[in-house]
Amino acid sequence: MNTQDQYLKAIYLIQEQDDGPASTGDIADLLEVSPASANEMIGKLEARDLADHEKYKGVSLTDDGIMQARDALQTYCIIERFLWEVLEVEDFRTEAKQLESVIDETVAERLDTIIDRQDCCPDCFDAEMDACELLDVELESEAAD
Repeated sequence: MNTQDQYLKAIYLIQEQDDGPASTGDIADLLEVSPASANEMIGKLEARDLADHEKYKGVSLTDDGIMQARDALQTYCIIERFLWEVLEVEDFRTEAKQLESVIDETVAERLDTIIDRQDCCPDCFDAEMDACELLDVELESEAAD
C-alpha cells in the first residue's frame, strides 16, 4: 500500500463517519500530516480521477476512489488481524500502520489465507476503534475504567 492508498482510506473512513465530504483538516489530522501535505495529495488524487475536491465543502471520492479505498482498507484489516490473531502483537494498531505502506497485494493475499477473514470485510472496520469490529480486543478507554 502506498501513500495514495493511505489517503484514500482516510478520506473513505471520514466520509463514512461524517456521511459527507471529508474536510482537509480532518484528513490531515487522521494521517498526522500538515494541511499543506494533505492538499497536495488531494490535488494528485483529483488529477487521477480518484477524488473531487470542492473548496469549503471538502473531498469526496469518485467510484474508482471508493473501490481503491475499500481495497486499501481490506488490506489494512488483514494486516491488523494477522498481527493480533496470529502473532499476538499487543500494539497491533501501531504495527499495522507502519506495515500498511510496505505490504503489497501479494503479501496481503498470503496473509489472508492464514486468518479467518469474514465476507463483511472491510465493512467490519470500526474507525473509532481503529480496528476490525470482529477482533476480540478491548478499547484502551474501556481498559482504563
